[in-house]
Amino acid sequence: MKEPPNFLQRFHGTIAVQDRMRMFRHKPATIWLTGLSGSGKSTLAFALEEQLIALGHACYVLDGDNIRHGLASDLGFARDDRRENIRRVAHVAQLMNDAGLIVITALISPIREDRAMAREIIGADKFVETYLAASLATCASRDPKGLYAKAKSGEISSFTGISAPYEEPGAPELHVDTGTLSPAECTAQIFGYLREKCLDTARRTTQDASN
Repeated sequence: MKEPPNFLQRFHGTIAVQDRMRMFRHKPATIWLTGLSGSGKSTLAFALEEQLIALGHACYVLDGDNIRHGLASDLGFARDDRRENIRRVAHVAQLMNDAGLIVITALISPIREDRAMAREIIGADKFVETYLAASLATCASRDPKGLYAKAKSGEISSFTGISAPYEEPGAPELHVDTGTLSPAECTAQIFGYLREKCLDTARRTTQDASN
């Protein structure tokens, strides 16, 4: 990544992380959903967002397809373009976390090195790698967008799982078996993690600060 000119400096306001935690009643985090196309990333991302919003928590979904319509509309699917896509999304997620929001990203993000880059950008204390585990056969049988059929026929090149690799996470914070569990069960698993690590943590932190 190109470094900014040395005459540019970062400026910081007086609002601390704890101030935003008190306002939003949660600890900011990025739930980084990764998995094959058809593994349930978008479905779970928006279901989780709906549940959090219903409870009054500020959050936002950065969906891979939506990002490709704007922020990454100039990128293709070659190796370098995929990495740049991840870099851009990670920086947006980091800014949103800095503003106090819970961010849910839904991207295939097939390469371990790229996910490690995202973790470094966002911060290891906020990055929650969440592997949506479903076999290639299961994802291909779902094929909600007809992409696997097009990839197998050669209409789509560099398609993850068919003509491009997917590197499974080695030690994700969350491993969700979307191949066998229902969407509701998967969402509950992720929400349970958030409740323990972000929602309850914020409640304890604000209580300690007021004592």
